[in-house]
Amino acid sequence: MSNGANNFYQSDNVTMQKVSFKNQYNMMVVGDLFMPKNINVNIKNPAIIVGHPMGAVKEQSANLYAIKMAEQGFVTLSIDLSFWGESEGQPRQVVSPDIYAETFSAAVDFLDSRPFVDPNNIGVIGICGSGSFAISAAKIDPRLKAIATVSMYDMGSANRNALNHSMSLEQRKKIIADAAAQRDVEFNGGEIKYTSGTVHEINENSNPIEREFYDFYRTPRGEFTPASSTPLLTTHPTLTSSVKFMNFYPFNDIESISPRPMLFITGDKAHSKEFSEDAYQRAAQPKELYYVKGAGHVDLYDRVNLIPFDKLTSFFKENLK
Repeated sequence: MSNGANNFYQSDNVTMQKVSFKNQYNMMVVGDLFMPKNINVNIKNPAIIVGHPMGAVKEQSANLYAIKMAEQGFVTLSIDLSFWGESEGQPRQVVSPDIYAETFSAAVDFLDSRPFVDPNNIGVIGICGSGSFAISAAKIDPRLKAIATVSMYDMGSANRNALNHSMSLEQRKKIIADAAAQRDVEFNGGEIKYTSGTVHEINENSNPIEREFYDFYRTPRGEFTPASSTPLLTTHPTLTSSVKFMNFYPFNDIESISPRPMLFITGDKAHSKEFSEDAYQRAAQPKELYYVKGAGHVDLYDRVNLIPFDKLTSFFKENLK
């Protein structure tokens, strides 16, 4: 809980309502809708969709961002990606980048139907893996008018290449072969196997990235287990589906999002900053790459003294009228 961590922040100035709506695959998506208590519901207001880190749920980081931005006057909607949290999808914790992106478009569908939301002024914040899913959605959904990412992971590159392109082709092929072999096991009635995700214990051999994620997901700082999961499975996708990320290229054609504005926020100490830098280089104007000094990757999940909410507020107030 150090350094200003406040993942479970609540506000007396904001109301919250549980909402649900269908995506194009007829799967129920569940979200939390936040609104300023003093909002004028008789006019059309700008809105922001917030997506949680990969493997997390809306109660982890996304709700914090949604509440903070609602305090600034926006209608905000944090969502559970399909297959995660309270949203539908079987088996649980399946990787499906296309359906993840669809979740953001379904959220736009829902907000478009609200009489107090301006359908021409809907933006999105994607945290960690949701940054890449939000970009994937925005490329084919022009209703997303302003796109911000925070501590973004390109889940395609992260799985194909690992950080700093440290994975060899042979290592990649081994992962693919293991997933294919597991398909046979599960087709014949064997147990579902899960992969990657956050470790459940640390020791003297744990690396800094393992420690960073453990400090959020496996401690009271950010641990949250939805009813659809168990503590042993949170953050872990299924092994057989995780290779779907190998075919995920969210930054291809990112320039087509222009002239809609994009803001990439990353810590200057973040192990993941290569992904925000890559997206920024590929994107067309208007775009901005914003470094948070002294911040690592997970710092921007919940350390409210580091998260640049003022930057996000000015970005959306300028681009969502």
